[in-house]
Amino acid sequence: MDVNVAAAAACAIAGLGVGLTAAIAFRWSEREQAKGSRSGRAGTRTGTGGPLVQEPGLPPGVDTVLSVLRSCAIVLGEGDEVVKASSAAYAMGLVRGGAMAVDQMLSLARATRRDGEIRQVELEVPRPGAARAAEPLAVSVRVAPLGSRLVLVLVEDLTDRRRIEAIRRDFVANVSHELKTPVGALSLLSEAVADASDDPEAVQRFAGRMQIEATRLASLVQEIIDLSRVQDDRLLPDPEPVPVDELIAEAIDRCRQPAAAKQILIAAGGIGDLYLDGNRGQLAAALGNLVENAVNYSPPRTRVAIATRRISSAAALGEADGELIEISVTDQGIGISEKDRERIFERFYRVDPARSRATGGTGLGLSIVKHVAASHRGTVSVWSVEGQGSTFTLRLPAGQAPDRDTTSHTRSGATASNTLPAAPEARS
Repeated sequence: MDVNVAAAAACAIAGLGVGLTAAIAFRWSEREQAKGSRSGRAGTRTGTGGPLVQEPGLPPGVDTVLSVLRSCAIVLGEGDEVVKASSAAYAMGLVRGGAMAVDQMLSLARATRRDGEIRQVELEVPRPGAARAAEPLAVSVRVAPLGSRLVLVLVEDLTDRRRIEAIRRDFVANVSHELKTPVGALSLLSEAVADASDDPEAVQRFAGRMQIEATRLASLVQEIIDLSRVQDDRLLPDPEPVPVDELIAEAIDRCRQPAAAKQILIAAGGIGDLYLDGNRGQLAAALGNLVENAVNYSPPRTRVAIATRRISSAAALGEADGELIEISVTDQGIGISEKDRERIFERFYRVDPARSRATGGTGLGLSIVKHVAASHRGTVSVWSVEGQGSTFTLRLPAGQAPDRDTTSHTRSGATASNTLPAAPEARS
């Protein structure tokens, strides 16, 4: 009897041990599964930021919606970990090391997680990989709850839009200022003519000044119109073969009178029989602006040189091998300072406004040159030393010489409506 009791007690103890062991194993298994789930989410956080894919922690269909959004998307979990992030978020430096890198956005996400309210603000964030002094990125941030435990952060880059708006505001302000000057002068001169009706000499003098101001006003309005045609830098739809020799001859002829008045010699040299593919009027305007600029800002009894040559596009631009036509205009003028060389192609920029008024410059000539070069798949650059002169260089893709019949037809068919007026740029 005692033996049976002892055996029963031993069996009970063994059963209790097995039960405890099973319970411990079950709890350990649950804990390991939880660890695996967390490590899976962490692996997603430290990914390369590639295309959006379905995540276990996201509601069904969310990944599909995020993949078609133009804004960069970031999904934060309960512990502020990045559950999902688009490649744009990594490229903009918003996510680093599997965590949100912008404290302001993280604060917005935490506030939204607490109260469930949608928030939208505009922020400035540092550019990824740029120096601290670099201009920051302007972004629009929208934060919204995603289910009961996730937060969605959508970020849209507004930097280019802000820059375009600033350029537009500056352009309107500059146009208003430039138009105000000749219009005000015409108003005053008309009053002077009315007051001097009994003095024929005064009337003639004031009328001459009115004609000068009216010409300046007409030139400014026309340049604004011409700039609006080429400022989008779109490639020309139907380019035509344009002989470089004729462009140079036209530019020299346009500047013949002011050059003769200052005893400035305009000399042309280099390779002949070169052709460009493009709009003849726009190319003539660009080269004419450069030559007229050189004449207007050169002292008397100096020399302006126009040179042409062929160069390799691979050597000049680092692109696929091809040929470029390089047209350089060199003067012996006052030169341009280093700080001004970076801005002379901006609209209405003037290094010396007083000198610009004396030469009749509007501040749009070099801007037109820049956009004409861009629309012809080319570039314009400047070399200058103060007191020694400047060299402006146009580099444009080389064209093919047309057949003789095509050449005669093209030259006879050119119309004045395609020609942009060349006006001196307010260079210095």
